[in-house]
Amino acid sequence: MESSSRTLVCSVLFLDIVEYSKKPVAEQLELKQAFNRALATALEQVPQRDRIILDTGDGAAVTFMGDPEDALFAALAVRNMASDGMPVRLGVNLGPVRLVKDLNGQMNIIGDGINVAQRVMSFADPGQLLVSRSFYEVVSCLSRDYMNLFRHEGSRTDKHVREHEVYSVVGGAPMARRVAQTESMVQARDGGWLAGMGPLGLRRSALLAAPLAFFLVVGGAVAAKTMLESSAPAQRTGAAVDGKFDKKLVARLEKKPERPGDKPAPSGELARVELAVAPWGEVLVDGKSRGVSPPLRTLDIPAGSHTIEIRNSTFPSHVEKVNVKAGEAIRIRHRFQK
Repeated sequence: MESSSRTLVCSVLFLDIVEYSKKPVAEQLELKQAFNRALATALEQVPQRDRIILDTGDGAAVTFMGDPEDALFAALAVRNMASDGMPVRLGVNLGPVRLVKDLNGQMNIIGDGINVAQRVMSFADPGQLLVSRSFYEVVSCLSRDYMNLFRHEGSRTDKHVREHEVYSVVGGAPMARRVAQTESMVQARDGGWLAGMGPLGLRRSALLAAPLAFFLVVGGAVAAKTMLESSAPAQRTGAAVDGKFDKKLVARLEKKPERPGDKPAPSGELARVELAVAPWGEVLVDGKSRGVSPPLRTLDIPAGSHTIEIRNSTFPSHVEKVNVKAGEAIRIRHRFQK
């Protein structure tokens, strides 16, 4: 099989129909047709170039190469559409995958990201949606509404004696709002939405919702965002072929969530952390997730003492304590090895 030379960090949704193999063939056919219709409806809002669907016989595995919350909303849609006559269980994971071509020349996905998604799904009860710790820690930071969707279920051990910390998704989607819509409302209310945000982190919806008083400040961001979106189809298609990351996903993972009362440190009081992590790792500063590296390469942090932790679901965490001065740049290198 032909393989991509790059590793992608993607969200993977794994689904299966409970006790499918015990059903008569005629009933299997009806169940699979209903399942396919539900999944197709759930994926209508996700561009084809941003997803790869694998048929697993009694279910499917869907890899999302765009926004992480695409996987969350698709999983919620399938769960809500499934009835008692079509019991499904679902699992979502965020992890490394690699693009390959199968024997038929079709695009396929391999890697720990899809393997862990299948393990997480296997722990779910009929009608239950579980997510891994890596997916929870990234998506829960994108919006307060998203954080309220999750309930910690503890640790589960798979057949390979590997532990997985899982979270269940309770309730429905938060009024089907995307993270940009949610945050634009919160930011407009708190008055501090501009703090710590670069032009690549803003959506057009956020810019339209901004007070007119900030027009001169964000005018350049509008122009930059428009240029990026005009070239997005080519960029995102390239991401699915040669392994480059979606700029929108990178911006979301790098963005630090805001809280009421938070104020950005003056630029003169910030220090920079340069990251070189292989093959990948989730970066936490003082216990707060700041994104996944790669694609994350640099972080701006306040001057002073900090604890920087790099997590990989396959290996023990790497922890460094740093004391940085304003304007200083430090480099953290780490390679996870067996």
